[in-house]
Amino acid sequence: MTKVRYKRVLLKLSGEALAGENKFGIDPETVSKICAEIAEVLALGIEVALVVGGGNIFRGISNSAKGMDRASADYMGMLATVMNAVALQDAFEKLGHATRVLSAITMQEVCEPYIRRRAERHLEKGRVVICAAGTGNPYFTTDTAAALRGMELKCDAIVKATKVDGVYDKDPKKFADAVKYDTVSYSEALQKKLGVMDFTAITLAMENNIPIAVCNMFGGDIKRFVLGEKVGTIVTQDEQAGQH
Repeated sequence: MTKVRYKRVLLKLSGEALAGENKFGIDPETVSKICAEIAEVLALGIEVALVVGGGNIFRGISNSAKGMDRASADYMGMLATVMNAVALQDAFEKLGHATRVLSAITMQEVCEPYIRRRAERHLEKGRVVICAAGTGNPYFTTDTAAALRGMELKCDAIVKATKVDGVYDKDPKKFADAVKYDTVSYSEALQKKLGVMDFTAITLAMENNIPIAVCNMFGGDIKRFVLGEKVGTIVTQDEQAGQH
């Protein structure tokens, strides 16, 4: 059997990722590609939980929410994540992977309520667990929800799958001389505002000493990370970080 470094991971996907080349909505082909990448990780026997954003449908702080009460906008964003979670569930099940959507906002006709022990049991049985509706509270991002679920479900690492291959000192799309970090400390990520995740999420990870990996969602990077290969950027304790 292939030796893996991480046995249970929490994967954070942005809602925008599901839109593919479109600005909004869900692109079924892109969703299928993302799930196929994750299926390679599942084939290794790794337990996978996901937290997905809702930015492709509604953004709590976007132009569409201007003038709206922040709490109302955030609840709409949480409902958007449930739609994304159901789309992911459908794609996973088409690939033959049993999947459960657990929502922090109860909607029993659509999905199960998020209960930590139930989520853990699903993971132990080899099911994909998709945690929807953020934390169930306004003013918290899906980054924070990902960190929180990562702690609760005793995950070995949080993987933020993005359209870039790691964390850079500046935007690599705008600056040709942008330098990628191999590792970076939690405190440096906070001080330099590197945009790994929001402050609350990074602080939660730091306090619980859970590594955050930022890597490309395509090309097999997620699989390589769980196997322990050097890929993307790892956010970790101060003494282990500091390499460009």
